[in-house]
Amino acid sequence: MRLGSGAFAACCVVIEVLGVALFLRGFFPAPVRSSSRAEQRAEPAAPEPSAGASSNWTKLPPPLFKKVVIMLIDGLRDDFVFGSKGVKFMPYTTYLVEKGASHSFVAEAKLPTVTMPRIKALMTGSLPGFIDVVRNLNSPELLEDNVITQAKAAGKRIIFYGDETWVKLFPKHFVEYDGTTSFFVSDYTEVDDNVTRHLDKVLKRGDWDVLILHYLGLDHIGHVSGPSSPLIGHKLREMDSILMKIHTSLLSEERETLVPNLLVLCGDHGMSETGGHGASSMEELNTALILISSAFERKPGDIRRPKHVQQTDLAATLAIGLGLPIPGNSVGSLLFPTVEGRPVREQLRFLHLNAVQLSKLLQENVPSYEKEPGFEQFKMSERLHGNWIRLYLEENNSEVLFNLGAKVRRQYLDALRTLSLSLSRQVAQYDIYSMLVGTVVVLEVLSLLLLSIPEALSNKAELEVPLWSPVFSLLFYLTLLVLSALHVIVCTSAESSCYFCGLSWLTAGGVMVLVSALLCAVVSALAKTFGDGKFLSKNSAHPKPRWSELDVLILLGTMGHVLSLGASSFIEEEHQTWYFLINTLCLALCHEIYRNCLLRDDSEPQQCPHVEEEFIRTAAALQDRSTGCDTLEPHGVSRSLTSLDTLRGYEKWMVLASPWVILTCCRLLRSLNQTGVQWAHRPDLGHWLTRGVIEARFVHVFVLGILFTGTKDLLKSQVIATDVTIKTVGLWEIYSGLVLLAALLFRPHNLPVLVFSLLIQTIMTKFIWKPLRHDAAEITIMHYWFGQAFFYFQGNSNNIATVDISAGFVGLDTYIEVPAVFLTAFATFAGPVLWASHLVSFLSSETSSGSALSHACFCYALICSFPVSAYIILVTSLRYHLFIWSVFSPKLLYEGMHILITAAICVFFTAMDQTNTKS
Repeated sequence: MRLGSGAFAACCVVIEVLGVALFLRGFFPAPVRSSSRAEQRAEPAAPEPSAGASSNWTKLPPPLFKKVVIMLIDGLRDDFVFGSKGVKFMPYTTYLVEKGASHSFVAEAKLPTVTMPRIKALMTGSLPGFIDVVRNLNSPELLEDNVITQAKAAGKRIIFYGDETWVKLFPKHFVEYDGTTSFFVSDYTEVDDNVTRHLDKVLKRGDWDVLILHYLGLDHIGHVSGPSSPLIGHKLREMDSILMKIHTSLLSEERETLVPNLLVLCGDHGMSETGGHGASSMEELNTALILISSAFERKPGDIRRPKHVQQTDLAATLAIGLGLPIPGNSVGSLLFPTVEGRPVREQLRFLHLNAVQLSKLLQENVPSYEKEPGFEQFKMSERLHGNWIRLYLEENNSEVLFNLGAKVRRQYLDALRTLSLSLSRQVAQYDIYSMLVGTVVVLEVLSLLLLSIPEALSNKAELEVPLWSPVFSLLFYLTLLVLSALHVIVCTSAESSCYFCGLSWLTAGGVMVLVSALLCAVVSALAKTFGDGKFLSKNSAHPKPRWSELDVLILLGTMGHVLSLGASSFIEEEHQTWYFLINTLCLALCHEIYRNCLLRDDSEPQQCPHVEEEFIRTAAALQDRSTGCDTLEPHGVSRSLTSLDTLRGYEKWMVLASPWVILTCCRLLRSLNQTGVQWAHRPDLGHWLTRGVIEARFVHVFVLGILFTGTKDLLKSQVIATDVTIKTVGLWEIYSGLVLLAALLFRPHNLPVLVFSLLIQTIMTKFIWKPLRHDAAEITIMHYWFGQAFFYFQGNSNNIATVDISAGFVGLDTYIEVPAVFLTAFATFAGPVLWASHLVSFLSSETSSGSALSHACFCYALICSFPVSAYIILVTSLRYHLFIWSVFSPKLLYEGMHILITAAICVFFTAMDQTNTKS
């Protein structure tokens, strides 16, 4: 079957999206989990160790606190409390930290530093999977063992006000709740007032045991204005007054009941210097954690500096404080300062319960657990603990008893730290089988695209795609039989869960049929390509093509970028790679212009450019106009060659100056937004402004109107096949609508990025691509390079924290998920999308060849498939790398999103190509 190269490339990219999705599903692992959650809840507490004497302490200790209030301030960085801002804006909290009955900690959060995974870590004590960064948009019910579920099962009454993520995670767990939308970041006033308005009546009541308050305003200010905004100080002062109100109320209640209460002030994550979060900078990882209770006696002159702990330690501490079992999946250890005022026997009892829970989790997730240092330390601690119990029951007051108790305590604390570290290292349980299947699909698609280059980039832009021959070949059936046998063997012998094995046989069989058919197609294309000797031939009409210096630069630059993805530093600073490539491209274009337009061997002006190639192409076109050519030709302009001497004065000088103008624009854009990691903190030219809701809605209406008009013209061009002008006008209208939408969504200081993008596109169009007559393949790759560079010019990076979620709420006064997600995605990838849409509009309006769009679609699919395929192989080989979660995994998410956008672009290219074919 004859198929256009554009349609073929679009189909390949769609299949590649399926392969990438399967790989991502296997790569982002499920963290360590207890396999007996239900049984653990029913199990009695581990008895106190004994040695020769029976212990009568076989039940859980009673609660340490009557009531617990958790005040979670979203985005509360540690320096907001313990730094100069805390001293200035939170005086009451600072007093409690320095002189009050409290224990202060700097709690380190793990990746990803977004709200939903962090809530899970606080309540379960486990390390959520990295894929939870995606689930954060729509949180599912939390089925994992956690403090909230344990408290409800124990009959405790829980009240919640704040971020509705809690309500989604814990449905039917609260006796009273009021959830607020967390994603509408433009609101940082009402979102907190809706929480505080319940406080007065709740604090006066005595019908609750746990009160959870989740304040969002501080995080929203960070997203909109950054951590240096004056609004930060006002919000911290507001939070300080609320903390004082809660603490005062709890103290007055304690005077009547004589039972201590606990107030927990904490953050779920911090925020970067730009106000975002999700990555691994210290500002995003380190959060404040303060435990306040009258039970924490403090002697005069006792200076307590904030200690560094893990955020997962809070779950075990809350469970002990409420008299609950520690969640079975918790990898955290008890914050010992909270119980150091209790009798020694109680201290050892609490430490033993924590150590037993961690050792059981270690046994379920580590086959050779007996050789782990933490397990050996635990067994030693348990034996010493038994000896202490025997001595305690025999004689209560002796120096030997005291010294042995201190030794057992130290031994337990060491065992807890070692066990927690061992379990944290076991977080990555990769689904290798699903990863392997996805990788095979992606590599087969890439191989098919590479082998199809000769036919796909020919003048006809068509290739023969055998649809039925692979299905009826012996290789297909043998491959399918082998894959089916492997599938049965792997799925029956796999000890851990596997996503691909969990699919129905019909779905899994369909994937295996696809893999077998692709393999047959690759083998067929391989035999045909090497048999004809046309591999890597740029145009099948010319058996010995001449590769220009620009072609070599494009090839080496693309391959160099792919190879750079193997280093974490190059991923963190990938913007530098693209800046270098586009600067080098501009210098190469400058060299080409000067060489072809000014110099000849006899020092006379030379015709612009590709003279020999153009004569060949012109002759071929005169012989057979039906074959077409992907060389650019403006409508109404003669096909004859253009000399620099025939251009008007300013046009000639603009052609000569255009590469330098582009270089200047790119240099200015580099100074607009500092990105990456190493230099992100340096000052740039950006400044912050605000935009009203009503004005934004007017722009939304205009954008929708423009897009509607452009779509109408495109549909009209389908009916009136002879009128190409209508189609061209429709494409430019759609492009203009996207530009206007980008102008609305960009931060005001980023509007120069959009202006320079339009300026560079105009200069390249009028003074480089037209005069130099580059073919569609070269122009496509140039568009791709500039699109990638402008992604970083916006201030983006391979860091999740740079995603500007405030763009999703421009013109909205409430959270609506679908438009918010679309607007956020468009604002993030506006650079590549705008350059791709300009490419299709430019090729449709400036060429008379029907193959230009097909060539462009094929080249775009090929150049996007290279980094995705290579990166999948790289992260598979580096899956145990130190920076796999902080550097490589966020980049993998970006690549997955990029290939999805590429598929949409290729489908659009193909639709426009079909319109050209009809015309």
